[in-house]
Amino acid sequence: MRARLGAEGAGHSQQALAFGEEITLGDARVWLAPAGHVLGSAQVAMEYRGSRAVVSGDYKRVADPTCAPFEPVPCDVFVTEATFALPVFVHPPPMHEIRRLLDSVALFPERTHVVGCYALGKCQRLIALLRLAGWEAPVWLHGALIGMCDVYCARGVALGDLRPATAAAKGELAGAIVLAPPGAVADRWARRLEDPVVAMASGWMRVRQRAKSRGVELPLVISDHADWTELNATLDEVAAPEVWVTHGREEALIHAAAQRGIRGRALRLVGYGEEDETEAGVA
Repeated sequence: MRARLGAEGAGHSQQALAFGEEITLGDARVWLAPAGHVLGSAQVAMEYRGSRAVVSGDYKRVADPTCAPFEPVPCDVFVTEATFALPVFVHPPPMHEIRRLLDSVALFPERTHVVGCYALGKCQRLIALLRLAGWEAPVWLHGALIGMCDVYCARGVALGDLRPATAAAKGELAGAIVLAPPGAVADRWARRLEDPVVAMASGWMRVRQRAKSRGVELPLVISDHADWTELNATLDEVAAPEVWVTHGREEALIHAAAQRGIRGRALRLVGYGEEDETEAGVA
């Protein structure tokens, strides 16, 4: 997998870099390391005169069959996300949640199970996890999810038999699993489904009130972000004496870092507010 990194100011045109491939910008070395968030997601590592900073972007630490795993890069300054940086957010094993989904399908074979998920990363990960759990039947897709699945398949990620839900008769979807954008599970599009069981795959499903307010019957706590335990473990692994925290609950993680002698500061990004599952594309 190669990601694009712009370096026009240093005389380089925008170029695609493989993980670990270095470029030189003046006196600085720059390379990418896997972030484990979605296919192609990367951390940016920068080293200048013996000091190293790493910008993580979004990342997760559990295995994902659709993308390269997160790679801890020891550094002097680490910029980390904090989407789920509260002790309440400890995600269960993803296969545990997939088993809950399949158990519900077995319990209600006459009903369609529709799972709200986002097009980039979460949809393809759910399909891959279903295949690992032994689900060999077609997975039916809302039209908005098909294009990104095609991208993943073109890059060698095997997803099995995928079909557009609009091509199925209503009775054909009894006992089926249908994936759709979160906003589609409650609109007119869902009327084609057979007495649907509404599920949602998101780390935010840990909060029962969020699930209830969205009319979710089967909340699946499957996240593409590191949870509280993983965030703290990552700080220990990269061993950076200074951590900048962004994109979430900065205060709790900064406090936890300070307890271990790590200097922390909140890095505010213009344009980013507090996210919930309606805004976080792959939470």
